[in-house]
Amino acid sequence: MTTNKTMLNQRSIEVFKTIIDTFIETGEPVGSRTISQKLKDPLSPATIRNVMSDLENAGLLFAPHISAGRLPTESGLKFFVEGLLEIGDLSDVDRHEIEKRCSFQSQGIDSVLEQATNLLSGLSSCAGVVLTPKTQASLKHIEFVYLSASRVLTVLVTMDGFIENRILELPDGITVDILKEASNYLSAKIYGKTLEEAKIVIENELKLEKTYLNSLASKVVEMGLGVWSQGEGKGNLIIKGQSHLLENIHEIQDLEKIRQLYQILDTKESLVELIDRSIKADGVQIYIGSENSSFQLSGCSMIVSPFQNSENKIIGAIGVIGPSRMNYGKVIPLVDYTAKMVSKILR
Repeated sequence: MTTNKTMLNQRSIEVFKTIIDTFIETGEPVGSRTISQKLKDPLSPATIRNVMSDLENAGLLFAPHISAGRLPTESGLKFFVEGLLEIGDLSDVDRHEIEKRCSFQSQGIDSVLEQATNLLSGLSSCAGVVLTPKTQASLKHIEFVYLSASRVLTVLVTMDGFIENRILELPDGITVDILKEASNYLSAKIYGKTLEEAKIVIENELKLEKTYLNSLASKVVEMGLGVWSQGEGKGNLIIKGQSHLLENIHEIQDLEKIRQLYQILDTKESLVELIDRSIKADGVQIYIGSENSSFQLSGCSMIVSPFQNSENKIIGAIGVIGPSRMNYGKVIPLVDYTAKMVSKILR
């Protein structure tokens, strides 16, 4: 059912906002007595009940039990966030903390993103998420690090300063010298190119045997390209602060929803695809409940905002995932400001 702000009178809006604010604060169904105590302009209990009934008929509220209390529907939450929410300003303390933590660059940009995600999780009491599509960036260096007779760590570094590691299983006979030869060859060929561009050049040279590499080094190069291509274009998802989701759980249903959300966070793939779509949009994006299939059972929400590199190109997104009753008025500016600070550093 479609609802817009003009369909509600001022009295209905005040009652609805009071219900939303109380629900976000307590997580409990809200009754007419609670509403009457919080309204600026007093209304009789009968009038409040009539307004609540109208809001329920409009699809904005529902009764979870046979009681006078009401909770917002997903449509109601979305209507509130998009049309009625008053977004507050960041406190000076939060602003200073974000600027201080995001400016910590001594360990590279990947460390800044991890710091920012941890901070965002703590300030919002949600799980912090950041997606960095590293393999789409221009590449700077690749190296194979010997771990054992059959295992190698591959390290990929981009021009933006991102570092990503993966484990590669290799056949017997690979020596440190062979790994060094493969590393030198790949680093020379990938410099300044995207992974896709580098793949075309290298695969063509390998096919035409123009690399002057011995057979084992060529094998390492082929397998190295293969392991990086598996996740190409989907980016790397970092999740921090899942433990915050266990705070303020009131009922066993809440715990079950958090358990389902944990499963979503562990899977990651569907989240990567969702956040990847969101970085094509401009500004803060908000997903509430079942409007995204990944959140259908968990009843959670996600708020994300893209960030840019030195060329003003969107390369990733940062945000939070948490219960649908998160404090949107506080969290939205937190996510927005953090994304802007990350972009400022990357520039």
